[in-house]
Amino acid sequence: MGRISKKAGKVNSLTVAVQSISEAQAVSGQHDEYLRLIEDKFNASVLLRGEGFEVIGGEEETQGAAKAIEELLALLRSGQTIGINDVRYVIRMVKRRDKIVEVGESIPVLSKRGFVRPKTPGQRRYVEAIKTHDLVFGIGPAGTGKTYLAVAMAVASLKSGRVSRIILTRPAVEAGEKLGFLPGDIQAKINPYLRPLYDALYDMLPPDTIAKYMDKGIIEVAPLAFMRGRTLNSSFIILDEAQNATIEQMKMFLTRLGFDSKAVVTGDITQIDLPSKKASGLVDVQEVLSGIDGIAFVYFTGEDVVRHELVQRIIEAYENRDYSKEDMG
Repeated sequence: MGRISKKAGKVNSLTVAVQSISEAQAVSGQHDEYLRLIEDKFNASVLLRGEGFEVIGGEEETQGAAKAIEELLALLRSGQTIGINDVRYVIRMVKRRDKIVEVGESIPVLSKRGFVRPKTPGQRRYVEAIKTHDLVFGIGPAGTGKTYLAVAMAVASLKSGRVSRIILTRPAVEAGEKLGFLPGDIQAKINPYLRPLYDALYDMLPPDTIAKYMDKGIIEVAPLAFMRGRTLNSSFIILDEAQNATIEQMKMFLTRLGFDSKAVVTGDITQIDLPSKKASGLVDVQEVLSGIDGIAFVYFTGEDVVRHELVQRIIEAYENRDYSKEDMG
């Protein structure tokens, strides 16, 4: 298993101890998938011995692979279930010598993969901002966990009694053009736009609990237009895909905030789908609300992407290409 470059120089060996065979199996992955990835990225060999993992290779390669295994073990011991994206993230952070978010920073919400927790420095700043501010803007590319972490914080706030309901909303920018051609009533027509919000909820709460909460109005998922004229007290409100809200819609949404409420606004200003003559409320609000106490702006970058590693490469490729406004339509 593994390969060691002839250029590595002196061959070193390090042992990373495990506490149980289940730990070793979780870090190894099915058919040793995770170990093979670690070996490939660090050009080292990893062998499972009685006391733990033996890492063999050049000095730097051995230290890197051993560090990656240690970080994965720390994730496990914090209650997290390890997936392939966690392995890729840990490898990336170790190679960059970036600080990996400390264990124990989890949000008290159990998803299908264990407790939800921030996995990058940007995500950690985001979660801390939501804890300490009543209005937070999370701005950055796809795959950075903006929506998922906001929903997790909303669920945690509901469970703790901090708020009495959760309201999730998105602008349906194509409503005037395409919704009329979709089958079904208005709820059936808008559901495709709200699906990502439902997906996050279903990863954190049982389907019967969600159905009960929605029947009682404790959880509401609705288009942004449905927020007009309301005052939202004791609520955790999330406006997702806010780059597609107009300036008027953004002002309308922000002025819905009532007593004992918290709002999180997420979006990617490089993915605006509004007609060319309409300005994005998310772009505008960064200047309008700059420097106001109680409001936090958190900016994510490609380094915060926690989806497949190709997503990060795709984002970086587009950022490095010089497009004209005409190219972007």
